[in-house]
Amino acid sequence: MVTDNQNTRTVGDRGPMTLENYDFLEKISHFDREKIPERIVHARGTGAHGYFQSYGTVNGEPISKYTRAKVFTETEKQTPVFVRFSSVVHGKHSPETLRDPRGFAIKFYTEDGNWDLVGNNLKIFFIRDPLKFPDMIHAFRPDPVTNIQDLERMFDFVSQSPEAMHMITFVYSPWGIPATYRHMQGSGVHTYKWVNHEGTSVLVKYHWEPVQGIKNLTQGEADKIQGKNFNHATQDLYEAIEKGDYPEWELYVQIMEDNEHPELDYDPLDPTKLWYKEEAPWHKVGKMVLNKNPENFHAEVEQAAFGTGVLVDGLDFSDDKLLQGRTYSYSDTQRYRVGPNYLQLPINRPLKNIATNQSGGQMDYRQDYGDQNDPHVDYEPSYISGLKESENPGREHQPYVEGHLQREPIPRTNNFGQAGETYRRLNEWERKDLIHNLVSALSDCRKGIQDKMIEMFYQCDQDYGKRVEDGLKMAMNKMKSQEDKMDQAVDQAEEMGHVSDPY
Repeated sequence: MVTDNQNTRTVGDRGPMTLENYDFLEKISHFDREKIPERIVHARGTGAHGYFQSYGTVNGEPISKYTRAKVFTETEKQTPVFVRFSSVVHGKHSPETLRDPRGFAIKFYTEDGNWDLVGNNLKIFFIRDPLKFPDMIHAFRPDPVTNIQDLERMFDFVSQSPEAMHMITFVYSPWGIPATYRHMQGSGVHTYKWVNHEGTSVLVKYHWEPVQGIKNLTQGEADKIQGKNFNHATQDLYEAIEKGDYPEWELYVQIMEDNEHPELDYDPLDPTKLWYKEEAPWHKVGKMVLNKNPENFHAEVEQAAFGTGVLVDGLDFSDDKLLQGRTYSYSDTQRYRVGPNYLQLPINRPLKNIATNQSGGQMDYRQDYGDQNDPHVDYEPSYISGLKESENPGREHQPYVEGHLQREPIPRTNNFGQAGETYRRLNEWERKDLIHNLVSALSDCRKGIQDKMIEMFYQCDQDYGKRVEDGLKMAMNKMKSQEDKMDQAVDQAEEMGHVSDPY
């Protein structure tokens, strides 16, 4: 029996999830397998190869003070990367002008193995507990009966999930339609940890800033582009790289001490929240350049498989519940979508030889088992031979955890504060487009959903709520007037009709 479908079971209200979250594991494992072979989310995408190079410092200090990850500490090396850009909800051949968050996933082929930084163009997300993820995507996708995209389904879910108001404010503004992949920001979204040689950790957030500048589209501009080219972003990225106009992003990080930060009115682990620059300054730590297009779209872009759990030494998870849920879900999805041995594919394989005792399964085509691996011994520990544990390059990070196992939201939800602040920080043309898009979308929703959304917009900001409310009143009056005219036309057709003789 499911008695709480909103919160996973965690150690305390903000501690790590536990493996015995059976209802979550069942729910997310089934969701991971809903579609074949297309990705359930992030189906529409493209990608490119390039490199990342660290600057080696954070605010003038050696970066090794915060992390021992070689991808950051060894500045003389260029780390190869593969980046996949995507939209989230819509299908594989959907127009690239549709309103949607954009995926921004980077695979770093480091000397210690692969690191996947799997994020979006926007810096926050709709929900904070992974138990809600399948329901959220179901609500955002087409109706399961008609297969028609119905925004009432989405706003029905959002009206009952107030933590989504911040993301809705971004998605329905011009930030919901980036002009191209080259002109959009990227973010890790979640709070991660950096760990140094002493095993000391700090909280960290990642931000990619395009050197080309940031460009977004209004709905009207996107409609014009979609009428001419529904592959415009893929074409733009491919042609820019082909002609040597290599897109670049600089990587910035925000760092906080690894604690609960009671001085803030939000939890720093909450993925629906921004860390404002006044609280946690941005520090430039590296640069990424994309300089090579894929040679085969299917082999490289389609089969590229990312996971938030793919980390290297010196990088670690936080107790962000959504991050922990994604860490299970993403790799589980790849094993289903691409196969249990998806990490053996060239696009996913680390450049460093990685040896494990995992074997068998579909498409296990390994021939090289490593210099230290006796193929007769596929287990560990062994006196005879076989793989041995690696030496830990630094002290293990050992966070302290205690608390009752419980199903509770985090205590500092503050669902509306940052949504209102984001609204006030938008330019006026961005606010106008936001209101127009929300009114257009909500006009087809039943009144109960409209009323709940207006109530929550008011809680974000009084001007925000009033402009949506006034816009909806005008839109509904216009629709009523149009319906009256249509009804009148039915009666007038008979009254105005002229009698004719049969022929």
